[in-house]
Amino acid sequence: MPIKIPDQLPALDILGDENIFVMSEHRAINQDIRPMKVAILNLMPNKIETEVQILRMLSNTPLQVNIDLIRIHNEASKNTPKEHLENFYRLFDDVKDEQYDGLIITGAPLALLDYSQVTFWHKICEVFDWAEKNVTSTMFSCWAAHAALYYHYGINRHLRTKKLSGIFEHFPTDNKEQLTRGFDESFNVPHSRYGYIDKVDYLSVPNIKVLAESKQAGVYLAASKNKQQVYLTGHPEYDTTTLHDEYLRDLTALTCEAKMPKNYFPEGNPNIPAKNSWRSHGSLLFTNWLNYYVYQITPYQLDADNIHAINPE
Repeated sequence: MPIKIPDQLPALDILGDENIFVMSEHRAINQDIRPMKVAILNLMPNKIETEVQILRMLSNTPLQVNIDLIRIHNEASKNTPKEHLENFYRLFDDVKDEQYDGLIITGAPLALLDYSQVTFWHKICEVFDWAEKNVTSTMFSCWAAHAALYYHYGINRHLRTKKLSGIFEHFPTDNKEQLTRGFDESFNVPHSRYGYIDKVDYLSVPNIKVLAESKQAGVYLAASKNKQQVYLTGHPEYDTTTLHDEYLRDLTALTCEAKMPKNYFPEGNPNIPAKNSWRSHGSLLFTNWLNYYVYQITPYQLDADNIHAINPE
């Protein structure tokens, strides 16, 4: 089964052209099954690009997945048309009385800000609390992973003086872990961030398991033992050209020292197009999450009492 997305969402045509199995909302209403209900809280400025990347990762599953796109506030976005936000997004305040099988919270371009300086910090903390009671499993990506670890466990990130950017080799830490089932002995993942958390800090929390790491990029994947929280510090959803686009953006930015992504451009030459070496891993990661961390344990009757029963405090 595919993911189900609104009929007019731009991602529908983009993914269809890529031979990705998606289903329009109109077609899906004729299917008599209980689909997974997954929300994507999109904190990125260019929401359309991020939608396509994440929906691509969610599409390779036998499950039917209904998607709700969520935004945290009603402020205008300089990178996303107002009409797109109004047509396809719901405000968090409008869905906080609902329950979801899965939730994905994206990264955000807030790497150099202290959490107290983030304008929506109190609101994102409200989301973290809400997810504990109303979502079977939440995947926190990049900045959201660090923010959630800080909020839930008091683990604070460190900041590099130069951004970590590039494609790095990673290794699973437990060959019996369901979330990394089917992974190769080593696999590639893009990273683009200033923040990092030391492995010893992850290991200081009895509830957290480190599931994959890199000698160069550090801990990449961690999860709570009850499967309700998944922490992802890299970007397996990135397009082939995303790091190239970020590099060009950094070259023109006055407040950022551009650093060529490592292990990305062939022969270290930015004029030679990069090749994607991480998409299959990313697709498998999201499929494993939907299957083992969501579908296999989520209640058929999706309500707060049933979610609390499988994720007690």
